[in-house]
Amino acid sequence: MRIVIIGQQDFGKAVLEAFTARGDQVAAVFCAPEKEGAKPDVLKTAAQERGIRVHQFASLKSPEARDAMAQVDADIGLMAYVLQFAPQDFVNIPRHGTIQYHPSLLPKYRGPSSINWPIIRGDTNTGLSIFRPTDGLDEGPVMLQKETPIGPDDTLASVYFDRLFPMGVQAMLEAADLVVAGRHRETVQDESRASYEGWCRSAEARINWASHADFTYNLIRGCNPAPGAWTTYDGKKIQIFEARKHLTRRFSAVKGKVGEIVEIGPESVHITCQGGRIEVFKAKAEDTKKLPAPELALALGLRAGTVLG
Repeated sequence: MRIVIIGQQDFGKAVLEAFTARGDQVAAVFCAPEKEGAKPDVLKTAAQERGIRVHQFASLKSPEARDAMAQVDADIGLMAYVLQFAPQDFVNIPRHGTIQYHPSLLPKYRGPSSINWPIIRGDTNTGLSIFRPTDGLDEGPVMLQKETPIGPDDTLASVYFDRLFPMGVQAMLEAADLVVAGRHRETVQDESRASYEGWCRSAEARINWASHADFTYNLIRGCNPAPGAWTTYDGKKIQIFEARKHLTRRFSAVKGKVGEIVEIGPESVHITCQGGRIEVFKAKAEDTKKLPAPELALALGLRAGTVLG
């Protein structure tokens, strides 16, 4: 089939590679312009290496973007990690329209941080959806979904890179084949089950040690590796990455104040929170790289009895 890819970064690149590997023709790529001083988008680079035409419009709503899409003469459009708004008069130009990947089980977790939030909320499963893009955010009819469990110690990295990323690439192949062959079914999303979550950024990633250990641990793993759950010491940010939770059955057995470092061992640092402790293995200060937690504690002068946050 003759396809056009609208996307960016590693997922867009992987979709391009998957379709070209099986012999499909990628007629053009649309990706967002890079910020000043930024490295070239890897999707852009991969396309150029293959001699594929690359378009970078500041807005996909422009007449120039529509004209460029019309000239592609594509069978189908593939939206593979797109942050730009793509209007209907753009996405409907390919003969079979356009399909889009979203890493959640729509209509749940619409929005830009749909992998972080199920982990942070303590969900035990998530998945991906292939749907028709509309002018509403992640609101179009769904044609394909795949589920995957979220284990108790899964992180953003393990859920995305180990499962939702490769599953998503294969789902794009499967959905495109169904659409072009006219064998797909489109299901309107149930708005009564819909939820929207905004960006999971630094403000949302701040740790409140007074929260229960379950919630604190879910926040840490749902923000690992980005944006990185964080606390403070002496007014400076410390990001926590690899960690483990230890629950305490009796309130009287909880040692120390909330946010207090109660133990520094050879491999980890233990911090008290409601209902137990968080054992930290990897962390990062504002002016350091990621370090083993005991090494970072030594560098910052942290010791048992230090209260964070």
